[in-house]
Order: sequence, then structure tokens, then C-alpha cells
Amino acid sequence: MKATKLLTTATVGALLFGLSAAAHSAEWRYAHEEFEGDVQDVFAYAFKDYIEENSDHSVQVYRFGELGESDDIMEQTQNGILQFVNQSPGFTGALIPSAQIFFIPYLMPTDMESVLEFFDESKAINEMFPKIYAEHGLELLKMYPEGEMVVTADEPITTPADFDNKKIRVMTNPLLAETYNAFGATATPLPWGEVYGGLQTGIIDGQENPIFWIESGGLYEVSPHLTFTSHGWFTTAMMANQDFYEGLPEEDQQLIRDAADAAYDHTIEHIQGLAEESLAKIQEASDEVTVTRLTEEQIQAFRERAPQVEARFLEMTDETGAQLLEQFKADLKAVSGE
Repeated sequence: MKATKLLTTATVGALLFGLSAAAHSAEWRYAHEEFEGDVQDVFAYAFKDYIEENSDHSVQVYRFGELGESDDIMEQTQNGILQFVNQSPGFTGALIPSAQIFFIPYLMPTDMESVLEFFDESKAINEMFPKIYAEHGLELLKMYPEGEMVVTADEPITTPADFDNKKIRVMTNPLLAETYNAFGATATPLPWGEVYGGLQTGIIDGQENPIFWIESGGLYEVSPHLTFTSHGWFTTAMMANQDFYEGLPEEDQQLIRDAADAAYDHTIEHIQGLAEESLAKIQEASDEVTVTRLTEEQIQAFRERAPQVEARFLEMTDETGAQLLEQFKADLKAVSGE
């Protein structure tokens, strides 16, 4: 009788413990803009693994197209349907104009060592941007680089004149449109899901993306001429719905911050050599692909058009943009040692 009572008590205790654990566990939803195995997907799954290995929570990851386009997943995050979203400033720029700073051409370095040091050390990235995102109900957890931007087109591009009469697809980002207009092209905003078909049918003549995305999306099949212009890096941001995040106990907030740090470290390791691997796959897959790397003299012709884009950025963003740009330049100067 006594043994039975002890057993019953132990069983009830175990059930209560299980119910208590279940009450404190949750499934969080996280959406990003890329395909399986792409950089944002690598980050998302590293984040998911850390959360699930270190808590009773689980994370459901949604890839590109599963919940709509980039604008859709941002809206779902702001409305609390999603807890986490990964979205590049290319799309966030319409919501947060100062995030467009990454599209001022030739502002950022293009060598990976300098870029990574900038993201690690930048006051603009790590102190100013979180406050800016918070004004829009978003808890910025990480900004990170994905890769150097590469232009693809129906013929090689070596001078601004080569962009004449060319419709170049851009994200729905006013400053990026300004950049390609400054370069001499006709900037054509188009959702990511329509880019391949647009290139294939001639609705657009070219586009820009990191090389791994050109490879995974098969864009080289319909836009085979690749040009490395050295004008910038593709940057992205991982964030949470701010009400959700602030409503969590401190231990869960710390868990999320630690998971974002772990995902960042894993992703930065992942992108080492990724561009070279992706380019090799493209060249192996197609004999039609050409690769053009602009000389310093050729780059200068494009760089001379950057000031008008910077001026437009300042017009779009008032004092916030001016302060951010000033800090960006100070941070970049510290990285370069100049």
C-alpha cells in the first residue's frame, strides 16, 4: 500500500513536471527570404538548433515563398503572426528609409576581412540600427553580410554606357533604383519570384545579387554575363516582433540573443569561400557564362556617380540618415586605418 502510494505520488509529480515544462515551452515561427541551403537558411537553422538544444522551445522555419514574398513576411512579423523574420534592407528600406544606407554604391569595402571587421565593430550597426528598428516595432538581433553584389545582364558590362537602355531589376527599394539610374540603367522594381521569368522573357535585361543566389536561383541560365563591379555587399537583418520579445522572461530573451550570436558565428564561417564555390558551379554548369571583373579605372567611372546617390539618401532620411551616414563613415575609417 505504501509502495503504491509512493509510486502514485511519483507518477503525479512526473506528470505535473511535464505539464509545467509544456506550459513554458513554445513553438516560434521564423521566416526568411531565401531557398534551402542559402545563407539566410543556414542562419535560420543554426538559430533553430541552438534554441532547441538549449530549451524546451521549438522553431518552425519558413523559406522563400512558403508564406509569400518579403513584404508579406514583414507584415506578418509586425502583426505578431511570426515571431522572427530575416529580411534584407533592400526590402526593409521602404519601411525604414535609413536602412537603405547599404545601397549607397562604393560606401562599403568589398574585401571580406574588412567587411566582417566592420560588422563586428561598427557603432552604426550595433548601437544605432537597433534603436531605429525599435521605432517600427522590431527587435533587431543581428545584421550580417551575405556576399558581394554581382550584376548579371544579357551582355558584359564594363562602362556606365553599357547600361544605356537596359532595364535592371532592383528590389522594391527607392535608393537602389537611384543607384542604377545613376549608373545609366532603367531601374525596374520586381518581386524576387518574378526575376527568373522576367530575365527569360526580356521584361528585364539584368539584375544584381550575391553570386551564391545567382547560382542557387539559376539566374545565370537566363542572364549569363556576370560583372563584378565592387559597388557593395548584400546585407541582411534578423529581427523579432518587439512586443513578443519584450514579453518574454529575461532567460528567454538571453536564450534568443545567444542563439542569434551562435547563428551569426556559424554563418560567417559558412560564407568563407562560398562565392568562389558558387562561381565554380556556375562555370561548370554553363559554357555561355562570361565573368568580367572591372579594373580600378573602370570602377572609377561608376564610383564618380555615387555622390548623387548619397545626396538622395540624405534627402530621403533627414537628420537620422545624416547621423547614420556620418557614423558609418567613421566606422569604416576605423576599419581601414586611414
